Amino acid sequence: MGGFDLSALMQGIAIAALPVILAITLHEAAHGYVARYFGDSTAWVQGRVTANPLKHIDPVGTILVPIMILLLSTGGFLFGWAKPVPVNFGNLKNPKRDMLWVAAAGPGANFVMALVWAMVMKLARILPLNYFSLPMARMAEIGITINVALMVLNLLPLPPLDGGRIAVSLLPHRAAWKFAQIERFGFPILLILLFTGILGKILLPFMAVVISFIQLIFQFPS
Repeated sequence: MGGFDLSALMQGIAIAALPVILAITLHEAAHGYVARYFGDSTAWVQGRVTANPLKHIDPVGTILVPIMILLLSTGGFLFGWAKPVPVNFGNLKNPKRDMLWVAAAGPGANFVMALVWAMVMKLARILPLNYFSLPMARMAEIGITINVALMVLNLLPLPPLDGGRIAVSLLPHRAAWKFAQIERFGFPILLILLFTGILGKILLPFMAVVISFIQLIFQFPS
């Protein structure tokens, strides 16, 4: 007789928890670290330049939303967010130029984490089959997917996403100011794209390219 398998659900959440939380929180910590390097210590003073997930967790974006997606997913991608790291761009040595590096730090951290999880995946496949190898491989698979998803998502040129801030940094001053005005509408636009399925259609092809690149590096079967 079929039924709801609570133990399987809890096991799935336990396996996904570490890669999801690390992907979201280290993304934010990277912003704060690079901002401090370029002259803004706001996040550092507030204790946000840390790998401690408790400093970054948003109850809804970091926990509830990813769990609901895991429960209701039909093959889409994990999605979530942490409490944004505060950055005072006026404190940066060269605000317009340095904004690019502060914004790019988050997606860059996600790409590095995707490579680290790919190493874990490689290790899981090399080790003899045992009680831990399959959960390790599944955790690594989730780690690669969530980090690639967050990297690609945040590189979309839509303020307040990192890609939007990168675009503001690269555009001429007048065009950059006009483009930055979109930020007030950015999150509603993102939610509309998410719930209509358009966001997935935009992101999944780019995610496939990045994952194929990682598979090529580590010689995983496609």
